[in-house]
Amino acid sequence: MNSNIYRKILIATDGSEPVKKAVDTAIEIARLGEAKLYAVYVIAPGGLSLTHPRDVGWDKAMKEHLSTEGKEATAYVETRGKAANVEVEPVILEGNPAHEIVEFAEKNDIDLIVMGTHGRTGVKRFLLGSVAQNVVRHSRKAVLVVRETETE
Repeated sequence: MNSNIYRKILIATDGSEPVKKAVDTAIEIARLGEAKLYAVYVIAPGGLSLTHPRDVGWDKAMKEHLSTEGKEATAYVETRGKAANVEVEPVILEGNPAHEIVEFAEKNDIDLIVMGTHGRTGVKRFLLGSVAQNVVRHSRKAVLVVRETETE
């Protein structure tokens, strides 16, 4: 079933369990449409103001940790994609996750953005924010949000 509706699909991944359902969904859509899949991980800024020289070491260690996490998250998508015969390109970006996802989609002519959501509601959603919600709100591209219900 080669459909040219979605030639380029972006899957936003953070490596978490709830996102794995979205990864599987994106891979299946890409497989059915013979589309290319971009596995995007965004290293978010720590939001910390570095006031002491020793903080630079911590900042560097955290960035290295997040970079490693990003490589693992995108490698998971690559492995799953390879098993489904789907071409996957890993992408690691830095910045505000929602902004970087929307910008990457615009610059790379992405047809569909697939994202997972942790299913938070109420105060947790308000306090933690929602990358998926911000992408839906600001993207001019189609966005598919795959919900993972909260188990708490």
